[in-house]
Amino acid sequence: GRRTQLLKGLPATSTVEENSAAGVSVYNFNVTVSPLASEGVAVLPTIVNSNPLTEAFDIESIGGLEFRVITTGNPILDYETMPKSFDLQIFVEDTTGRTDLNILTIQVTDENEHPVFRGNMATQTVTIYVLERAPPQRIYQVDAADPENAKLKYSLLPATVPFSIRESGDIFSTKEFDYEKDPHCYFLNITVTDPDGLNSTKTVNIHIININDERPYFTTKQRIYRIPEEQSPGTIVANITAKDPDDEDSPSRLFYSIQSSDRHFSINPATGVLQVTGRIDRDALPLRLHPNISLTVRVEDGPGSAHGREMEITIIIDDVNDNPPECNPSALREEANENTTPGTFLVDLRNYCEDIDADPSNNQFRFTGLSGFGSNNFALESTVSGRVVMTGTIDLENPGNPGVEVYTLTVRVQDIAHPNYSSKYPFYLSFDNIIYIYIRIKPVNEFFPVFHNLSYVFSVSEITKVGSSIGRVHATDKDWPSNVITYSIVAGASSKDYTNIFWISPMKGDVRILARLDYETTQKHIFTVQASDQEKSTTVSVTVNVLEVNDEEPVCSPNFYSLQIPVSLAVGTNINGFRIECQDRDSDPRSFRYFINEGNENSHFTFSPSAGSNTSHLILASRFDYESGLDTKWIYSLRVHITDDNLVSARDKTTQLVKTGTVTLSIRVIPNPTAVTTNT
Repeated sequence: GRRTQLLKGLPATSTVEENSAAGVSVYNFNVTVSPLASEGVAVLPTIVNSNPLTEAFDIESIGGLEFRVITTGNPILDYETMPKSFDLQIFVEDTTGRTDLNILTIQVTDENEHPVFRGNMATQTVTIYVLERAPPQRIYQVDAADPENAKLKYSLLPATVPFSIRESGDIFSTKEFDYEKDPHCYFLNITVTDPDGLNSTKTVNIHIININDERPYFTTKQRIYRIPEEQSPGTIVANITAKDPDDEDSPSRLFYSIQSSDRHFSINPATGVLQVTGRIDRDALPLRLHPNISLTVRVEDGPGSAHGREMEITIIIDDVNDNPPECNPSALREEANENTTPGTFLVDLRNYCEDIDADPSNNQFRFTGLSGFGSNNFALESTVSGRVVMTGTIDLENPGNPGVEVYTLTVRVQDIAHPNYSSKYPFYLSFDNIIYIYIRIKPVNEFFPVFHNLSYVFSVSEITKVGSSIGRVHATDKDWPSNVITYSIVAGASSKDYTNIFWISPMKGDVRILARLDYETTQKHIFTVQASDQEKSTTVSVTVNVLEVNDEEPVCSPNFYSLQIPVSLAVGTNINGFRIECQDRDSDPRSFRYFINEGNENSHFTFSPSAGSNTSHLILASRFDYESGLDTKWIYSLRVHITDDNLVSARDKTTQLVKTGTVTLSIRVIPNPTAVTTNT
């Protein structure tokens, strides 16, 4: 309890600069103890209170009874934000119990401090990300302050970077960045300076962000490739490679495709491997004429991406000898005349054979091995030409001829170049085509037909039926095989009534009659028959003697007549003086016989003479008797027959042909005038 002046130099006032570090001496003072306090100070000088409260100060001994007030650095004194004066109550007590309490006033003095960064820049390194291709723009706002509230100035280093900072602290990019050409990262030293030149610096990291803005490009330089035709599916043609600048040094993930439509090739979309997918036949159109296949290959940095690039490549298809020669038709039929001169050309096999390989070096072929029965009569001019010629003479009429009309020959057709048929004909190491040649030896018509007789004579009855065969002519010729001989009538065989009386069978030589023969008109016919083998012909005379036959009927005049007689006409009277007169072209006038065949009831009528004359009269042979009822008819229709056999003996009548003429008479009997006829 006893307050004594122990603190020497207190109370007092002192100053300290703001922002002083810990341990900065603020004020020194001594402690005076009583002589009775042999052991010194019981309670060291202590700050027991402060106004305002703070822990920014502390007391430390500097030796003996000397002490000083120092800064603790916690908190750091700040003129701008903290009280500018602090009253510290310092208490001390010696060992005798005496105490002292005095005040030390500490005034904080203002110091020109460095500007300070605020926000993220105050606590960390700021990283800013800028997209490439972005236009120049503000990219960040630097936040800094001066403790003295002075106006600050911003600057940026290095000065060569494409960035700027304005008075407001705004950082701007000054260009459009290209990730593939520009640095990917920039380190900016941002400095803020107060009017007295104090400054603070912070680093800002700027990273350029890559975007997909570049088209991939092909790294494959080759544009022309060659492959043989008929490659197996899957055969690799080329490995197309490309690079995307956006991918830097990492492997590019690109997508490959063939833009042009093609069935022969495909490309792996991920690897760019171009391979065969379909059959490639160099010998078929259009490759036969244009063996180059052009493909447009496209690479993209994503499916359907607009960032792509195209490249045209050409694949040349080389021909291989993969086709054997073929002949169409494989069997030829040719003709040659017999006795053809040796050396005569028959057929050119090259007109029928071809090798469809496109390259001339692969489509050449030869002909070998002419063989077959009778092949000694034929030969190949050369293995290249394929021309078959005669070497022997073939005479079909020669007794030594084997009688062969058609010779069968075979010729082998072979590739000249080494064959490569494995793709199409896997079971053949080589391929020989065989062409068959059938050569028909055409007979030559060397000989004329010859009739067996020098002339022909036929005797024919004049009553022979039309169409009947009356004889046959026959001719042959010495050609082998025998020629077909046809017959024809070339002269004669006609009359004033008929153009053709005779006909001859063209193939058999049978002579037939086409019209009725008439001895009374023509007793002999002479005509000429020709035998022809279509090229050569011979004629022969044919005589036909017509034999007479009783074939003519008596012709009488009149052949019809009507008469009237009175019923009382006397018997023996030539009725009405009527007579008939008859003629027969092949009979004597004495050959006629007359008789009434029909209508002569009760035999009232007769002819006189009844035979031996070509004229005869109608005579009443008996009287009419109507009163007794014997006669009832008043009109008689007589049918009179006249035959020409009066001079024929009874013995010959069975074989001799008899002809009959006919006359019809109508006779009306007139009653006497005294007769009364009652009509009802």
